[in-house]
This record gives sequence, C-alpha cells and structure tokens, in this order.
Amino acid sequence: MGSYRGSCHCGTVTFRIDAEITELTTCDCSLCAKKNALMTKVHESALTITSGEQALTLYQWNTQRAKHYFCSRCGIYTFHRKRAAPDHYGVNIQCLDDFDHSKVPVRATEGANMTVVAPDPRPEWPGPRE
Repeated sequence: MGSYRGSCHCGTVTFRIDAEITELTTCDCSLCAKKNALMTKVHESALTITSGEQALTLYQWNTQRAKHYFCSRCGIYTFHRKRAAPDHYGVNIQCLDDFDHSKVPVRATEGANMTVVAPDPRPEWPGPRE
C-alpha cells in the first residue's frame, strides 16, 4: 500500500493518504472545471489530516452533499467528500509531495449532467433540473 503526504500551498493544512493510487480523475462539473481539479479517490479511512484542520474552509453548493475543503489562508483546494460516494474523498493530487502522476491513467468523469436541485440554480450549472 502506498503512503503519500500532502499539503496546501502555505503548508498550514497537511495530510496523509494511505492508499494505492491507480487512477486519477477529472470532472466536468462547473466547480471542478473552474478549479482544474485532478483527483484520486480514496476511502475516508485512508485520509488523515495531520495539521491545520481548523484552517480548512468548507464550500458546498447545489445538493449540499459534496463537501469541498480549501485552506482559508492560501485558498488551495486540498480534497472534498464526494457527492456520489460520500464515504470517499477526492484528493487533489497536485497537493501531494513528490508524487509523479505522469504514469497514472486519467479518467474523465461526468459531473455536469448530475441533477441540479438548488431552488434558484445559476444558469452556468448544467444538468437536469428538478
């Protein structure tokens, strides 16, 4: 099993993941597209925040199921609790120390067509409306 350490840009938030990284994903939802996210999926038991948890800022939108975490000091997206798999995190692999992602396959995932249930959704949030 692999073990990787990571952090935000300023180093306030540090974390470790204990998991094999066999696949990376992109997502075409409006948030992931704007943050240019390249992620790996890990079970919640594989992610440990080692410092700076109090500095994490939570961002939620639409269904409020996904929980996106950013460092409140430098603004870097570190990881998020996934909407479609709430017992997993999507981890920003660009935050991992000394991780070479060039040999790991990347799979595009679809988020843009997930249902938008917000009472007043922004027009740029694609997807079927309920």
